[in-house]
Amino acid sequence: MADRPPDLSSRNPDWWRQAVIYQVYPRSFADADGDGLGDLRGLTQRLSHLAALGVDALWLSPFYPSELADGGYDVIDPRGVDERLGTLDDFGALVGEAHRLGLKVVVDIVPNHTSHLHRWFQEALRAGPGSAARERYVFRAGRGAHGELPPTDWQSVFGGSAWRRVADGEWYLHLFAPEQPDLNWDNEEVRADFRTTLRFWSDRGVDGFRVDVAHGLAKDLTEPLRDLGALGTAGEAALAHLPPGSHPYWDRDEVHEIYRDWRKIFDAYRPPRMAVAEAWVPGDRRALYARPDELGQAFNFEYLEARWDAEELRGIITGALDTARAAGASATWVLSNHDVVRHASRLMLPPGTGPDAWLLTHGTAPAVDPAAGLRRARAATLLMLALPGSAYLYQGEELGLPEVADLPTEVLQDPIWEQTGHTRKGRDGCRVPLPWTTTGPSYGFGPGAGWLPQPASFAAYAVEAQSGTEGSTLELYRTALRLRRKLLDGETLAWTPGAPAGVLDFTRTEAWRSVTNLGDGPVPLPPGEVLLSSAPLPGDGVLPPDTTVWLA
Repeated sequence: MADRPPDLSSRNPDWWRQAVIYQVYPRSFADADGDGLGDLRGLTQRLSHLAALGVDALWLSPFYPSELADGGYDVIDPRGVDERLGTLDDFGALVGEAHRLGLKVVVDIVPNHTSHLHRWFQEALRAGPGSAARERYVFRAGRGAHGELPPTDWQSVFGGSAWRRVADGEWYLHLFAPEQPDLNWDNEEVRADFRTTLRFWSDRGVDGFRVDVAHGLAKDLTEPLRDLGALGTAGEAALAHLPPGSHPYWDRDEVHEIYRDWRKIFDAYRPPRMAVAEAWVPGDRRALYARPDELGQAFNFEYLEARWDAEELRGIITGALDTARAAGASATWVLSNHDVVRHASRLMLPPGTGPDAWLLTHGTAPAVDPAAGLRRARAATLLMLALPGSAYLYQGEELGLPEVADLPTEVLQDPIWEQTGHTRKGRDGCRVPLPWTTTGPSYGFGPGAGWLPQPASFAAYAVEAQSGTEGSTLELYRTALRLRRKLLDGETLAWTPGAPAGVLDFTRTEAWRSVTNLGDGPVPLPPGEVLLSSAPLPGDGVLPPDTTVWLA
């Protein structure tokens, strides 16, 4: 393309190995046109915030045409822009401005399923049983005397059967919402179309891709389809009870052939495009997605799901570094994203209290002390940023935003709420629009109200309130990212022998060291110059609980 934006990532083709990548959920970031939804022009106008923060790249969650049955992950056209969010020209302007500021751009792609409004699925409905159009998806006859029962007992991630019946009596597979029919990756037309999609965005200057549900594309569709029995309701947890690679639709060995094919496309660009897998699989299986001839990186969800416990985290960190090294990849670390309760709230939940159960109480049982939650979140962030590998941040965590757990049920938009019969509240609480200013109908998100209501407490978290304020969470992130860039050297760490119980203590190089106190009481502060601390130090030679310090 003659008008392709300049590709500044060529300065370092391995930029992603220890990058800090900031996830933007576009509908909640910044609203330029006042319709209540964040948009591409709003994001472009706020890119200076990311540059000042010090991140290396932004990861853009889906901005494609969608009816928002699943927050944009129900894609009608994977090579278009939702008209409520902008145009392809707006996307080009976004990429150009990001590259001008030295930021890389990573986009979400959604290969497991489409929207039911996608032209292919509409064609399949019209064409009827046995048609070539239906072969792009997973259609099957039902069981029972009249085909009235689903073809298998497979369950949707969002609750209920993973099958939906259409007017002519056949059933189609949807591992997520009914509005998200699964594609059939045995079909060569499906594979060819996604090759086109990868080239389409790469030609427009995109530096990489985050692959949604990367472990779900390949499916065992040989007849008869297998029931899962008691494992059918266990989701990805069923993987622990089956031989590796043998689940009928999660993490099958055949999926890796797809990503080896994609890698040929990525490597045809200079520099090669990066990719990261969203694969909810055990660590040894996750490493397969991160191999250099496949996607190169995979999200480490064990770290995200870990308790605030030193021994548990140490084991997860060591294992993640070992598996990444064995795969020739770099490790990834993440504390929050668009699918989970924000870590300023989640890390305060006591053992045995699941986030779903907590959300059903609107965040009241147990009540989470915002100040204590923020202190722990800041310590967790500084620990994460000290680890070798790539750190993925979620918009708003640099402001210390807590989960908005008390959203009224009448405003909820996540399909999980309805599809589970109101037994899971869903993910809207981490998707509430960002506060930029301390006043206004949406605290600077846009000229009017946002698509989800913000609590009055958001004013104190606003960028305007924190920017330039000593000790604020925003300034902590800015300082940490600036220091991290200077201190990075190598992709290893060494645990300090003899660390007190409840303490994570490691050196990255001879130049610096990170110490986190996850215990209930203070511990001796090791000698060394304090480069940065997640909370004020008392000055009496101790490191308080829920505090991380970087030492020279």
